[in-house]
Amino acid sequence: MSEISAKYDQERLTKVASILVTQARPADNNSPYFAIAGKYNLQIEFRPFIQIEGVSFKDFRKQKINILDHTAIIFTSRNAVDHFFRICQEARLEMPADMKYFCVTEQTANYLQKYIVIRKRKIFTGTKTAADLFDLIRKHKNEKFLFPCSNIRGNDIPDFMDTSGLHLTEAIMYETVPADLTDLDIHSFDIIAFFSPSGVNALLHNFPDFKQNGIRMAAFGPTTARAVTDAGFILDIEAPLPNAPSMAGALELYMKKANNN
Repeated sequence: MSEISAKYDQERLTKVASILVTQARPADNNSPYFAIAGKYNLQIEFRPFIQIEGVSFKDFRKQKINILDHTAIIFTSRNAVDHFFRICQEARLEMPADMKYFCVTEQTANYLQKYIVIRKRKIFTGTKTAADLFDLIRKHKNEKFLFPCSNIRGNDIPDFMDTSGLHLTEAIMYETVPADLTDLDIHSFDIIAFFSPSGVNALLHNFPDFKQNGIRMAAFGPTTARAVTDAGFILDIEAPLPNAPSMAGALELYMKKANNN
């Protein structure tokens, strides 16, 4: 993304008093959001726009997937770990000692210890993204991979497995659904910051007659940005930028411009 993305529509570059961040409130009191709020005298409200709901064991069985037919599991999040082992518990399945686990990050791999003794298992770890796992997966091309996922998931892993001719079974074990936002005075905010297309869908689900008017919209990542514009809204703030790798940084850049406009 180039510096050109930081140029703003001057007619919409007006003073900001309140921001709605469509994620949970940061646990870290040193979060840059709080620094921005103090520096610019802003009211920042945090509200998750989506929530995770587990697929019932009854509905999982309709997918006709035999977990123990597989020799390796791909985990991309803690949610996937939680709901995979929940389904296994309900199915009264015990993972064999030689099952292999491919985790997108070290944090996800460490989270496995909630359910298994990780020092006794074969665990392979990426560094940040699903693509970081691809070289590891290639080295185990004869495995039968199971991919516990949400009803809404990225295409990177399925596409890679398909083009590489590797065995992959997708198992939907949880769903990403819109949170109930009807208590929000949605038009009281000057900026709404989105982090996923699901967040944009949640806005439309809860407020089908929503009109953007003077509300500025911020989006993290190209797919979220596209969801904003596909919904017919004006995208005012895009992150990440070369000089603002986070949403908080992109918001601060905007604040500097808006306050000086």
